[in-house]
Amino acid sequence: MAVDPTGADLKRFLAEDPGGPVVMLNLLQFREDGVASYREYTTRIGPFLDRVGGEVVYAGDLATALVAPEGWAWDAVLLVRYPSRAAFSQMVADPEYQQITGLRTAALDEAVLQAGLPWPI
Repeated sequence: MAVDPTGADLKRFLAEDPGGPVVMLNLLQFREDGVASYREYTTRIGPFLDRVGGEVVYAGDLATALVAPEGWAWDAVLLVRYPSRAAFSQMVADPEYQQITGLRTAALDEAVLQAGLPWPI
C-alpha cells in the first residue's frame, strides 16, 4: 500500500475541490521502530503548517476498536485542518517540506490520507 500521495493523486485532490477548509484524516500503521521517525516528522512539520495556515486538530494512538472491520490494524490517527486544499498542496510542494517527508515515508508501513469536508453544525 502506498503511504505518500502521487502527483496524480494531488491533481485529482485539487480538481475535486469544493472550496473552503479541509481536514485531512491520517490513519497510520507504523513499521517496526517507525514511531521515532514519525515523531521526528511531527516535530519538524510545525513551521510548514504555520506557513499555510494549517493546524493539528488531534494526534494520538489508537486503542480498543469497538466496531471495526476484521484485521483493523491502525496504530495512530492524525487530523490536520488546512484553510483550503490549495494550502495543503502548497505545503507538500514546498522543496523544504519535501526534505522531511522521508521521515514520514520511512516510518509507515501503511497509511490512509483522506480529505474531510466540515459539516455546517
